[in-house]
Amino acid sequence: MKFMKLGSKPDTFYTAEAVRSVSSEVSSDLVIQVQGHRYLLHKFPLLSKCLRLQKLCAESPESSPRQIIQLPDFPGGIESFELCAKFCYGITITLSAYNIIATRCAAEYLQMTEEAEKGNLIYKLEVFLNSCILQGWKDAIVTLQSTKAFPSWSEDLGITSRCIEAIAARCARQKNLSKGWWAEDVAELGIDLYWRTMIAVKSGGRVPSHLIGEALQIYASKWLPTKQVIPDIDSDKTGEKTSKYRLLLESIVSLLPCEKGAVSCSFLLKLLKAANLLKASPSSKMELARRVGIQMDEANVKDLLIPSLVSETRYDVDIFMAILEQFLSQGQSPPTSPPRTKGRYERRRRSRSAENIDIDFQERRRSSSASHSSKLKVAKIVDKYLQDIARDTNLPLSKMVAIAEAIPSFARIEHDDLYKAIDIYLKAHPELTKSERKRLCRVLDCKKLSVEACMHAAQNELLPLRVVVQVLFFEQARAAMAGGKVTDLPPDIKALLAAQDDDSSRPPAALSTTTTIPGTEDQWSVSGLKSPKSKLSTLKMKLAEDDLEENGIAKGLKFKNLCSIPTRPKRMFSKLLSINNNRSVAEKN
Repeated sequence: MKFMKLGSKPDTFYTAEAVRSVSSEVSSDLVIQVQGHRYLLHKFPLLSKCLRLQKLCAESPESSPRQIIQLPDFPGGIESFELCAKFCYGITITLSAYNIIATRCAAEYLQMTEEAEKGNLIYKLEVFLNSCILQGWKDAIVTLQSTKAFPSWSEDLGITSRCIEAIAARCARQKNLSKGWWAEDVAELGIDLYWRTMIAVKSGGRVPSHLIGEALQIYASKWLPTKQVIPDIDSDKTGEKTSKYRLLLESIVSLLPCEKGAVSCSFLLKLLKAANLLKASPSSKMELARRVGIQMDEANVKDLLIPSLVSETRYDVDIFMAILEQFLSQGQSPPTSPPRTKGRYERRRRSRSAENIDIDFQERRRSSSASHSSKLKVAKIVDKYLQDIARDTNLPLSKMVAIAEAIPSFARIEHDDLYKAIDIYLKAHPELTKSERKRLCRVLDCKKLSVEACMHAAQNELLPLRVVVQVLFFEQARAAMAGGKVTDLPPDIKALLAAQDDDSSRPPAALSTTTTIPGTEDQWSVSGLKSPKSKLSTLKMKLAEDDLEENGIAKGLKFKNLCSIPTRPKRMFSKLLSINNNRSVAEKN
């Protein structure tokens, strides 16, 4: 820390009977009262350097033997006044970053300018401030912090802005800009000064955005509320603490760099959780949701579970949907297969129904400019998220379905995680009607389930009957193809299986047959599976009844194809039956 000494005389100020005086052969002729304290001093050294005292003495009547001057609202109090008075007497004073602001404001109050005397205190303070204090990093930080005690004076004198400019310049002038060495020191500032400093740092354009993001993360971790201070916020009846933290959060959000990846997705989600807790402005929350959405593929499912404070659901599903929507609306994704010629596309288009065309169009619009791999990552994140929120008994079916259907079909290579989420939701919501269960399961693609998932689904009594039939049908067809008996399948079934985009070449997802679904007693096993023979005879009849209930008539080709399952179990049914028998024998032994 740098310092400056002025004057050469020894200190002769002393206190007697609560009055401060200065030792002198000449009796005092001036009484100055500062914040309830009295000083017995002399006109000659003081009035020669202080224009304000000259005017006050000229305006006030003289009283014998001493003239009394009142100095109300003196900046810096008696400490600053005494430094100025000692300077007038030529007594040695020491100035540093800790007291230069208070002394400068006091000198301005007393009007210790060059007009009164050349080389006056204001001139000397300005030289020291500009040539020494603002050239040092620690000195500039301490001085800027000191301005908080004299906000209006510091602003009027331009000290605050000069300190901020000096700090920002020091951040940008360093040779090694790959490290944010300055972040910890700047984090000591209050939010108002910190915000202005960071604006200056950003406007300089020389500090990389990731270092600015790192600095914001350091500041947030230092000042934003943690779990330990949440009870204080909850008990904040006046709202002062909450308002303070809310201003802090919204200021940090306004400073976030525009560049993607400048701050981590985890940090953005922590800010979003804090925004919910502090009831920040909707604009701040949506800005955070937008930024999270841009890099959602980096998110952790645990961080996305944002507690809800206003709705009945346990987690804020609406903000998650806003994040997901932002991710999916970033533009057009790269094609996942070679582009088709116009003629081929037109032929394909004519073969589709208007509903399917509309679905494809909406999916293309939802696709983002992010890489294909990021789409796959987000699909897995969404399915894991669905598993966590599915346990909430207050979660509406419409939101569960909306989130599940938001993911483009190409992004879900396998549907095991989605099936788990559906299974958990069905267990947590036993009151669902048949039509509601059908609506929930509509997004499930049985062709993309692993063998283990199919085995679990085949005995899942909560699933709609149609889904169970489809699971059994596709697994049997898949087994037939694997055994080289493709010719045994009807032509439309071959075409359906061929449309799996070569998923059959991908090894099935590793899903243990004994993995327990968290929060439930159920396990993914074939224990207790009924014999396919006993079920199969009634399966076709129930399916036909289901069709008639839903549409009033049988659905022709689809119904015929599903009913073409042989009455005798083939590969899958035999496999399930043998496993069940083996487990029964093992249990008896």
